[in-house]
Amino acid sequence: MKYFIIVNPLAGRGLGEKSIPRIHEAMQGMDYKLVRTERVWHARELAEAATREGYDVIVSAGGDGTLNEAINGIMHARTKEKNPTFTVLSVGTGNDFSSGAGIPVTLEEGLQALKANKRRKIDIGFVKGGDFPNGRYFGNGIGVGFDAAVGFETLKIHWTRGLLAYLIGTIKTVFLYYNPPHLKITLDDETITQVSLMVSIMNGKRMGGGFKMAPESKSDDGLFDLCIVETASKGRIFGLIPYFLGGTQATQPEVKMRRSRRVEIKALEGTFPAHADGETLCLNGSSLTLELLPLELEIICA
Repeated sequence: MKYFIIVNPLAGRGLGEKSIPRIHEAMQGMDYKLVRTERVWHARELAEAATREGYDVIVSAGGDGTLNEAINGIMHARTKEKNPTFTVLSVGTGNDFSSGAGIPVTLEEGLQALKANKRRKIDIGFVKGGDFPNGRYFGNGIGVGFDAAVGFETLKIHWTRGLLAYLIGTIKTVFLYYNPPHLKITLDDETITQVSLMVSIMNGKRMGGGFKMAPESKSDDGLFDLCIVETASKGRIFGLIPYFLGGTQATQPEVKMRRSRRVEIKALEGTFPAHADGETLCLNGSSLTLELLPLELEIICA
């Protein structure tokens, strides 16, 4: 098999670059090419080219943003004859996609899994709206509102990574976030209209390195898991954080958990920020349309 490894050297506050010697060591005797990303969307360009060149396995060594770009490259370029398997070497800040998809969240275990070559197929999401009117694929989830604002604030934190960075980002966002928008959320069999602090549309289980937005989600069941939270006071938001860390937020009155294959979100009043796998979809969005594509991507997992 031919492996194409895309490394984001900046992932994980520089952990991506530090991982390269170990990756070379582990891949000795295997047919592979390793390339560093140099700019935004470079991972997509590399994955697209590698797909067209007929590589069998495309590996993203980075975080959730890097793998999101790589998935977009594969999905845009693949054909019946050239349809590579995908996997991740988790060296990012949150590694949420890996956690939900059953891919190891450490470099060493990821390298072992790559050699073991155990495979499964997972669902992939597709979203239109915001800065991407023609659409963008995603693997883990979409965050709308407070969730997205936390992610953007966390990107400004450079002295730590993982869950701690997201917790700090959450605290900062509580004091910075604007008034939540009035949203119309259309699902397969239900429409919810409310002022929403946030809406998480999940294919995976968690965001932010440990916030369990959809603890019951399965990445191969053909359905998004949604966590929809009504507006709440600053004090109440702090009170909800432990429930999200424990995955028990469904017990709280502000929280609705739903499942749907298609989702449409429209702002009736106000606008919202949104992200896809931590990558910016929009800062002041008004409408998003999402669809889940069942079992569209083969991955190497643990």
